[in-house]
Amino acid sequence: MRKYEVMYIIRPELEQEAVQAVTDKFQGIIGNGGEVTKHDVMGKRRLAYEINKIRDGIYVLVHFNATSEVIAEIDRVMKITDEVIRYLIVKDVA
Repeated sequence: MRKYEVMYIIRPELEQEAVQAVTDKFQGIIGNGGEVTKHDVMGKRRLAYEINKIRDGIYVLVHFNATSEVIAEIDRVMKITDEVIRYLIVKDVA
């Protein structure tokens, strides 16, 4: 398993329970063949530029160990999840 890092931005109008449900969904996907080492909901912040007329977003940063199958699955699910505005998955080299 390799170390990865994913940062995703959730729509700002969601309530706390909906944000928790989205983060739990992604942690569950990572848990199937991987292990979360750090999970940080950074809160609501201003975006660097507008995305589909949205100016703010809830930032979430997750460090985890996983296989390539888990990465493919989390990438697929993030693409089809309407609550996620943007995401980026990178290998953690540190």
